[in-house]
Amino acid sequence: MLVNVSYNNKEITRKINEEVGKPFTLKERWAMGGIGSPKLFITETSLEIRNLLILDNNLDSCNVEIRPKGIIVRFRSLLETFALVIPFYKLTIYKGDFAVYSIYRDHYFIKVRSDTKAIQKFFKKLLDYKTDTAPTTIEDL
Repeated sequence: MLVNVSYNNKEITRKINEEVGKPFTLKERWAMGGIGSPKLFITETSLEIRNLLILDNNLDSCNVEIRPKGIIVRFRSLLETFALVIPFYKLTIYKGDFAVYSIYRDHYFIKVRSDTKAIQKFFKKLLDYKTDTAPTTIEDL
């Protein structure tokens, strides 16, 4: 779900909370060691996101927020803020070329540079949290 989150719209907030859960409390954020990523520089995106990013000449960057049932990838274009809302069951992350992570949801994707230890540590935390909260599968029994 790709939405404009620039303005406080209760309907969009409700849809986001249904899909990926309400934000963590301050105590939970502290226990997890933070839920936000460092600044991520975008190298490649799907067509819909690319069409939004080419509207301005700024350096393309985004950040990722971990929620109880998924993640939110936020990026800016012109003076608007957009969010790609991805529940864990639709989230796919690939570590492709050297220092590039690919984040997929259905036909949307964003590829980001991971050239620092902080970014690699964040993606490890994200993948660990995803596996810890995943429901039990038949193979686990």
